[in-house]
Amino acid sequence: MYQEGQKRQAKETNLDSDQCNKKLKTKQHSQNLTFKMHGNDNRAFAGAPLQQGQDMPPQTVYEGKRAHLRFPLIKQPHKDTSTADDTAITSSSVVTGIGQNSRDMCVIPHQLHIGADRPPHDVNDITKGEERLSIPIINEFGSGILPPRFHYISHNITLQEAYVNISLARIGDDNCCSDCFGDCLAQPLPCACATETGGEFVYTRDGLLKEKFLDTCISMLREPLKHPRFYCKICPHERRVIQANSDPSNTEVSHGPCKGHITRKFIKECWSKCGCTRNCGNRVVQRGITRHVQVFLTPGKKGWGLRSTEKLPRGAFICEYAGEILTNTELYDRTIQKTGKAKHTYPLILDADWGTEGVLKDEEALCLDATFYGNVARFINHRCFDANIIGIPVEIETPDHHYYHLAFFTTREVEPFEELTWDYGIDFDDVDHPIKAFKCHCGSEFCGDRSRISRSKSKGRVLG
Repeated sequence: MYQEGQKRQAKETNLDSDQCNKKLKTKQHSQNLTFKMHGNDNRAFAGAPLQQGQDMPPQTVYEGKRAHLRFPLIKQPHKDTSTADDTAITSSSVVTGIGQNSRDMCVIPHQLHIGADRPPHDVNDITKGEERLSIPIINEFGSGILPPRFHYISHNITLQEAYVNISLARIGDDNCCSDCFGDCLAQPLPCACATETGGEFVYTRDGLLKEKFLDTCISMLREPLKHPRFYCKICPHERRVIQANSDPSNTEVSHGPCKGHITRKFIKECWSKCGCTRNCGNRVVQRGITRHVQVFLTPGKKGWGLRSTEKLPRGAFICEYAGEILTNTELYDRTIQKTGKAKHTYPLILDADWGTEGVLKDEEALCLDATFYGNVARFINHRCFDANIIGIPVEIETPDHHYYHLAFFTTREVEPFEELTWDYGIDFDDVDHPIKAFKCHCGSEFCGDRSRISRSKSKGRVLG
């Protein structure tokens, strides 16, 4: 009996050892295949136009039970845009989050320790499953370049000091529709949540923005002088650094004159304290991305961009801008003092309703930064004046407008694979601002970068 027990134990030990070796080989083989993947599957690539110099579409190559794309050689190699001077969104862009976001989650910044043995992103889904739909990365130039590393988040996260007070107790009966049932848009009369927008909902039954509301928002952006503006006594947005006697260590902070802030139109969505269902027609932004989009490498000097693979109607929701919620002081420290020459997005200042808040201190004014934590909105490139999407502030889980979400909607019909662009509202002539404007490559006939226009004219004269 004792000898039989020893034989059985030795057999089980050898079996366990063989299984471990098999698993280890399988894992190593899987890692090797994953590292070799530089393209997307055929579904994500379907419909993408061939680029100049590309002889044929990518071929599917099977290794074992795994498949990956093999891209044909490009006759004219594309320049590495990882260090290119983008129209601002290689690092990020703008805005805020939803639902369970905006809690006071303390995040340790700049911890982008991604192993050198794997790529920074999954080319099949840059969101890592955070969104309802997979969002692939498309590089049609076959150069193997991927977007810069960052942590993907679908909702805003507080960095450290930003005060965002979200609680059910702060939402009164006049700020929610607790007596509603089902779909608020299907009821004969608008509920209390429509009070913010003049007693009527801004969404249609198809989830699109109504024409009148969208036209007003576009007019505020393109014709700002036709709308009233609020001027701060001390404007956090115009923070200046003054060096005394050219000594970097001897500096002081001052605030330049306020250029004015338009009191924007807000969308008010139903939320957790309301009696309607999750599928209520007045809950569009908080349900997340529902359109099929791609992060793609643009052919020009703008770096990475965002585009839709389907035709989009006017007023369609694309995504919101998600990032770290910072105070103006934190953003200043990060951009000017700590990160030096690190590449940042143009910061989004949450100033849509500063006119009702009196005097805001730097530690009270909020902004968003998607440099280290963000979503696909960080890839939306700037276009002066005639961009095809617009950012609109949305109130969801807090009744005041100190903190809000910035949601992007189409300003017109958008064709499949047309790049999605947004007007950042940048003053290219403000040479004194501590955060310098980028060189604009938007290509719009209404481009506001006069230095770019003058450079183009001078080049034209030389060539002529």
